[in-house]
Amino acid sequence: MTRTEPAGTPLGDDFHLYDTTLRDGAQREGISYSVADKLAVARLLDELGVGFIEGGWPGAMPKDTEFFARAAAELPLKHAVLVAFGSTRRPGVKAAEDPQVRALLDAQAPVVTLVAKSDVRHIERALRVDVDEACAMVEDTVSFLVGAGRRVFLDAEHFFDGYAHDPGTALKVLDAAGRGGADVVVLCDTNGGQLPLQLADTVREVADRTGLRLGIHCQDDTSCAVANTIAAVQAGATHVQCTANGYGERAGNADLFAVTGNLVAKLGMDVLPTGGAAELSRVSHALAEIANIAPDTHQAYVGASAFAHKAGLHASAIKVDPLLYNHIDPALVGNDMRVLVTEMAGRASLELKGRELGVDLASRPDALTSAVSKVKSLEADGWSFEAADASLELLLRKEVAGPGEPAEPPFTLESYRVVLDHRADGEVISEATVKVHVGGERVIATAEGNGPVNALDAALRKALVPHLSWLDTVELSDYKVRILAGHPGTDAVTRVLVESSDGEREWTTVGVHANIVEASWLALCDALVHKSLRVAAR
Repeated sequence: MTRTEPAGTPLGDDFHLYDTTLRDGAQREGISYSVADKLAVARLLDELGVGFIEGGWPGAMPKDTEFFARAAAELPLKHAVLVAFGSTRRPGVKAAEDPQVRALLDAQAPVVTLVAKSDVRHIERALRVDVDEACAMVEDTVSFLVGAGRRVFLDAEHFFDGYAHDPGTALKVLDAAGRGGADVVVLCDTNGGQLPLQLADTVREVADRTGLRLGIHCQDDTSCAVANTIAAVQAGATHVQCTANGYGERAGNADLFAVTGNLVAKLGMDVLPTGGAAELSRVSHALAEIANIAPDTHQAYVGASAFAHKAGLHASAIKVDPLLYNHIDPALVGNDMRVLVTEMAGRASLELKGRELGVDLASRPDALTSAVSKVKSLEADGWSFEAADASLELLLRKEVAGPGEPAEPPFTLESYRVVLDHRADGEVISEATVKVHVGGERVIATAEGNGPVNALDAALRKALVPHLSWLDTVELSDYKVRILAGHPGTDAVTRVLVESSDGEREWTTVGVHANIVEASWLALCDALVHKSLRVAAR
């Protein structure tokens, strides 16, 4: 399928990739999008090539009303169509006279998605109307909006539970939407209690009994939202509703990126513009940043660990053919394969990791043997290299380094000292002094900091900056400490991970010692040595 439609038209109309991150996804605990955030999210989804973006509930939420007003002027969509979400008219009121329905028109979105209860228990107990009135509310509202030039989708809330309890009522609601002119009726697993086989059976049965175009909306309360969505597609649904990274209330919604990955990679469906699938990982991480939620490293398809291999047997097979232990080529979804080096690593793991880091161990079997032995020994002592590629690269380069190669630090330590000053007013100041040899000189530098590691870092920088011009670009962006098991109380061994950045790239180093300051020093030194190697290689 290739794009031939004008801008603002979804990719074909035979299948709908529909995103509800800005409405249903925003119901996740801890997420609160500003209007600017919502616009940024919509732009990213449009770049990806999603067909429909549900922007929110205008009229009911002031922030959503503002979003649609600003979107009209600030959001030129290339691929997607903006959707306004709302409810059917109130009981006993004409659709044209219901202010909530009028607000949906005022939003100027070309598509409106209406939510309607399709479970008789909700109709009678929550809406407090009879089934005939509930159906009239659906048909009247859909018909009014269609007559006003809007395309209408209907979300049949609690459909699967309602169909299991009273299929006649659930089908009457769908039929009312069809009579009103709805393009799609979306079967909603609102409580998230369905399993794939039973859900697929229901979708097939409803398709046969109604002849309507069906969509699917799944919550993840049984951890089956993605599987249920794919099962519904295989059973005949041609409209899928998802949220970025599975955001949503309770356990969340069907993850847009997992669903799209499965549609593209497993079912061979062209649901994104050409090249769009390769943007899945980038967009997933960008949307996580906007939501202020750390990306899930183990997320299917797009997680940093989705194609990471740790076991030695896996690495041996990957060395022969990467697809032996990868279910797809990671590049298809914009991701990369990684080999993790731990105490479980064998020769194949380390050889592959060396290749990834630019260190040739294949032609140096002696160095490879030595490196495997050292990694296993260090891991047994508490070191962890799977999250510290920079320290691992330094270890490997030392193993293969020849005479004159820059495997050693650009400076050497003579000594360092850290003093903690707890003052009478409660203020605590750390002071560090370092003595190093750099550029043929012996340099002594002292600096203060808000903690011993901060002071040590400041003193080391003060000593080295006159000799290492690139040092000003390097900053410590993250610092993690873990107390390792095996030693009681304050005698425990400490592992420190330091993440550094130069504005262009980030790298992580590790240090382990019974003394937290020494562990930090080891990680800090590795961080600077790693940067110096990159500078020397230019």
